[in-house]
Amino acid sequence: MTNGHKPINLQYRKIRVTYLIAIVITISLGLASRNWSTLLPSFVAQNAGDILWAMMVYFGFRLLLVGKSVLTAIWLSLLFSFGIEFSQLYQEDWINQIRGTTLGALILGKGFLVEDLVRYTAGIIIATVLDTAAIKLRLRSYMENR
Repeated sequence: MTNGHKPINLQYRKIRVTYLIAIVITISLGLASRNWSTLLPSFVAQNAGDILWAMMVYFGFRLLLVGKSVLTAIWLSLLFSFGIEFSQLYQEDWINQIRGTTLGALILGKGFLVEDLVRYTAGIIIATVLDTAAIKLRLRSYMENR
């Protein structure tokens, strides 16, 4: 199946590479925000990590579900992020041992905070705005090159 010029699989591959790059950049910024938090303004240091984590989740869903709508990615990102946050209310030794590792803490967090839900929502909104702008740029470029 083609879309005029390129097979759909090739288009999806290029889009997936774009989302993979977005994920790598977002993870790098998130880790940097944790490592150099003392160099950042207090507001940025307190909020950037969770916002960037949610952006990474959004880009991850876009990577996995290229053919689905932006709205699908938004809802799945909110469900996933909120699910992880609410899972922090569950406190048992086995899961706290996982949370005690660096990777476990980055993925599962450590303790429930309502403000994290706001940060996740903000991150997903920011990622959606960036994604939608990139889509519009790709469409404009495509239309100009026809």
